[in-house]
Parts: sequence; C-alpha cells; structure tokens
Amino acid sequence: MSDVSLGKSVAFRGGGFAPKPHRWVGVLVFISLILFAEWGTRTGWISALTLPKPSDVLQTFQELYDSGLLFKHLAPSLSRLIVGAAIGASIGISVGILIGLFSYIRSGLVPLVAAIFPIPKIALLPLFVIWFGIGEGSKYALIAFGTFTPTVVATYGAVDNVDRTLIRMGQSFGLSWWSIVRKIVLPGAMPGILSGLRISLAIAIILLVAAEMLGAEYGIGAYILEAGSLYDLERLFAGVVILSLLGVLVSAVIGLVERRLLGWRT
Repeated sequence: MSDVSLGKSVAFRGGGFAPKPHRWVGVLVFISLILFAEWGTRTGWISALTLPKPSDVLQTFQELYDSGLLFKHLAPSLSRLIVGAAIGASIGISVGILIGLFSYIRSGLVPLVAAIFPIPKIALLPLFVIWFGIGEGSKYALIAFGTFTPTVVATYGAVDNVDRTLIRMGQSFGLSWWSIVRKIVLPGAMPGILSGLRISLAIAIILLVAAEMLGAEYGIGAYILEAGSLYDLERLFAGVVILSLLGVLVSAVIGLVERRLLGWRT
C-alpha cells in the first residue's frame, strides 16, 4: 500500500540540493586556525619573522581602536569602496542587461568589453591619476572601472541563461515585451547577477588597497603600506585581517540580498 493511501506525508524535494546553513562550522574553522597559529608561534614551530602571534595582532587592534586610528583608516576606505563599487556595479548591471536584451547593443559592446576585460586594472592606476588627479577621483574611477567589467560579463551571461521555455510560455499567454522582461527575464537572471557581484566586489576591495597605496594619507591600503615599509608584522596582519573582515561583511550583505530577492527558489 502506498504512502499516499496510508495518509503519510511525503518529504518535500522541490528544493533539490539546496544547502543548509551551518554557520557554526565556519566559526569553528576560523577559531581552529587562530588557535593553531597561536600555538605554533608560541612554541617556535612557526617563526616569528613569518607570522606574528594572533594575540599580538589582537593587541594591535586594541591599540588602533583606543587611539582612534582604526576609524580614521576605515571610514575613508568604506566611503571609497561604497561609492566606487556602487557606480561600477550599477552601470555594469545596466549595460549587461542592455547587451542581453538588444542584438545591436550586443554586437557593438561585447567586443569592446572583451577587449578591456583582461586588462589588469591596477596597471591603469597611473593613467587614472593623470586623468582624475591624485585625490579621491582617481580612486573612485579605478574601483568603478574594476567593478564594471566583471559585472557586465556576469549580467549579460545571466540574461542569456534564462530558460527560453519560460519566455515562450509568457509569449503564448500574450504578455508584452516589457512584462516578459520584468516578470521572467530579470528574476531569472538575478541569481547570476548576484553571483557576479560577489566577484566584482572582491575585485573592488583589491583595487581599493592598490588605490590607497598611492597618494592616500588614511585608508586600509595606506596603513598596510606603512606597516610593510617598517616591517611591522603585527600592524601588517591587522590591516590584512581588516580586509578579510570587510570581505566577509560584503559577502554577508550579498547573502542577505539573495535571501530577500531569491526566496522563490526554495
């Protein structure tokens, strides 16, 4: 006799291979690595010239916080990252959607994007300094440009990967072109767009450090450059940890947006 005839509930399998969140596993991995590094540096198994003690790095964080230098360096970095990434990502998503929807725009812009995509963006920093000056403009421009190109590629790729069966179904129901774009194409492309944003924002953090190492008094990049020139490993690793935490924060924000916009996938 079947489960249905017996009145038994059947487990829902529509979610497929949806991963279950186990946040404590990530925390445990981080704690284990920190404890291992502390043990290795204290016992001499890891050279002090290679890796500082995590406890010393933590003490450096405390000194940065007490002196107020933490926010003096962090605030301008966040401002540059937010403004530059917002400009690059918004333009990149818009251009990517246009490329995905219109054949003439695709024919004109895809070769251009393919030409500029492989260029190392850090190599263009001197050019941006010439164009926009040594101040904030060149930093915003570098971050925006570095965020723009991968966002464009990810966006029009996501639009191309929307299931054409759904589009034909919308056409069969008499939906207008705009309704199909708004109700089928954009929601279907959103997972790919957000995945591309993860990569783009990670690139933006890398370019932020590079930009701040040239002509910036305050910023995480300037702090790391100063610590490196003095071979102050505690301060150097403190700056690296700040960048890592910034990357975790960006990933968490993208994850929150995914849960809000892509709840229909579950």
